[in-house]
Parts: sequence; C-alpha cells; structure tokens
Amino acid sequence: MTKVSRWCGLLTGPLFIVAFLILGAVRADYNPVRQPVSALSLGPWGWTADIVFGVCGLLGLVFAAGLWRAGSIVAAILVGIWAVGLLGLGLFDTDPVSGYPPGVPVPPETTLHSTLHNLFSVLVLIGLTAACFVFAGDRGWLWMGYSLLSGLVFGVAFMVAGSGFAQAPNLVDIGGLWQRIAIVAGWTWLTVLAFLSKELSSA
Repeated sequence: MTKVSRWCGLLTGPLFIVAFLILGAVRADYNPVRQPVSALSLGPWGWTADIVFGVCGLLGLVFAAGLWRAGSIVAAILVGIWAVGLLGLGLFDTDPVSGYPPGVPVPPETTLHSTLHNLFSVLVLIGLTAACFVFAGDRGWLWMGYSLLSGLVFGVAFMVAGSGFAQAPNLVDIGGLWQRIAIVAGWTWLTVLAFLSKELSSA
C-alpha cells in the first residue's frame, strides 16, 4: 500500500463527517436528528453535498486500490463497493424525505433517480458491513471485537435509519440520528483500518 492510498483512507471518514456537520448546520430548516444526510443534496446548494459524496467516494476507491495492492483482495473489493456506493449517492439525489426541503411535496411514486439513490445506498450498507466482518480476523482479539461490533452497529443503525426515512411511525422523528450513528461507527472503523495499515511503499 502506498502512502497516498493510506492517506486517502485516513481522510475520507473525517472529511465526510465534518463536511456534512457543516452543511447541516448552515442549512435553514434542516433537522439532522430527523432528516438524512442525502437530503442535503436537495435545494439550491445541493451540489455541495454531491461534491462531498463524490470526493469521499474517490478517496475510498484509492484506498481500496491500496488494499488490493497490499494483498487484501476480498476486503479491497468490499471497500470498493462501499466507495462506488458513495459515488452513486452523489450522482443520483433522493426525493424529498421526512419534511425536507420544507414545502416541497413528496412525489406520489418514487422517481428513477431516487430509486437509483436507494440502490447505491444498499452498496454502501453491504460493502462496509461485510468489510468489517472480513477484516475482523486480521489483528488479534481486540481488533476482532472492534471490527465485529463496528459492523454490527453500522449495519443495524443503517437499517433502522432506513425504516425512519420510510416513515415508520416510531422512527420517523429519529431516522437522521440513527443514520449518524451508523456513519460515525462505520467511517471511524475505516479510518482506524487505514491508520493500522503500516505496510507502506513509497508513493
């Protein structure tokens, strides 16, 4: 793995989290506890969120290439699937969801771009959850426990968030909170993985 690919792995998680914290804080009428990160792609400044998805997806692909080069083929494919999912989320916006943007009606049927958005979300879920489990046996019991717990928290929280965004009555008001739990758990795991990847070659 090169220094460049390792640094891409180190940066993608923190960049994603910080960027969307800022975008959510400056967006009027946006409620991060209720509404998904993807909703920030809607509205006049939605392109800024699309750029974040795209940049972090590209960083993730470079990190996946580094894992491949280091010999972690299956894990590299899974991280690559996660990264492709991020790229797709940046290309295809969700429909209005959970009251955002305010005053914009939800289409009577899911649009094509929102359907594709949801499909790429599945890639994010499957790729990162599976990567946590595949990498679990690499570095002893402590790492195994952390990886399995991260994969479990990410996968469960991601699906609970999805139920909230689908307007499940007991979850609709906290769907965004569950999504952020998933993101912090999964993206932090990726950052730790990159930090522990010491087998570097010159960039």
